[in-house]
Amino acid sequence: MSRDLLIVGFDGGTHIGGSLSRAADRLAIGYSFADASRAFEGSRAVRALTWRMGHRPPKLRSFSREVVSMCELWRPRWLVATGSAPIDARSLARIGELGTRRLVFVTDDPWNRSVRADWFFQALPQYDQVYTPRWANVEDLQRLGCPSVGYLPFGFDPDLSFREEPHTAPEWREFATDVAFVGGADADRVPYISALLRAGIRVNLYGGYWNRFRATRQSHKGHADVATVRKATSGASVALCLVRRANRDGHVMRSLEIPAMGGCMLVEDTDEHRALFGDSGELVATFRGIDEMIDRVRWLLSNTTERRRLATAAHDRVHAAHHTYADRLEQMLEPVTAGSAW
Repeated sequence: MSRDLLIVGFDGGTHIGGSLSRAADRLAIGYSFADASRAFEGSRAVRALTWRMGHRPPKLRSFSREVVSMCELWRPRWLVATGSAPIDARSLARIGELGTRRLVFVTDDPWNRSVRADWFFQALPQYDQVYTPRWANVEDLQRLGCPSVGYLPFGFDPDLSFREEPHTAPEWREFATDVAFVGGADADRVPYISALLRAGIRVNLYGGYWNRFRATRQSHKGHADVATVRKATSGASVALCLVRRANRDGHVMRSLEIPAMGGCMLVEDTDEHRALFGDSGELVATFRGIDEMIDRVRWLLSNTTERRRLATAAHDRVHAAHHTYADRLEQMLEPVTAGSAW
């Protein structure tokens, strides 16, 4: 099989690079994979120093040259990079000279101070097509000089996101709760979780830093692998979905993963969530603000039939409406391949 596609990203867990690789297999697209983790190799001291010096991977230049070499060897039709892909502007220019179409799916907001990097701002205009999963930064990317910018929501990986209930009685005791939340303890998220706990609602928290806060420490279950997330989603009556304000999110990866896993989802009421799921009560329950969130949780906990209806409706919609990462890969490549076979 020819290697028409080079994917640059992280593999393992729920990383989108790995999901796009499986998507390419499903679509029978020949591909190579450049593991972006190699750009971050080095001692802890070196990684900390280069991160402080502008969020720069220690081996940005050497990894960039490696990607160029792969393109020179395989001459792929497309390069699809994910996240803040560690490819510098000079290397992207060279890849363009080879005739490879350069695309990037920018998973985090580049203007988020926690990831902001000058080297990445310099690289972005070198891509032929930039895809962003947030409406909030489309115009910013255009002003940066990116020649073509498109909105593309997150998706879900059917190999990872599917319904899996706890298997044993001890597992049911571990995962059964009123509300499950998967994600890091961002400062703007902590008040929401703290309010639920003060209201007497049981919450299981998975992700980083929740143990740093007295109010949430007892509910913190640590980091979770994908199988644990599936069981946590099934074991909870309600799966809470909070966006990240520092990222200017209108939706997040969990927005599609929760319904694919069969969870009853309570989401923040945003324009992007409405575009995906319609008005509140059609496929998901929505809320604006802490008080309304608590009211919605209590209502859902007292209405088992409605929770099941919402979970089934949202699950069916994300499958029927073409929200897998195979669909996303096709959507990314479609402008290049219109009227032609792979």
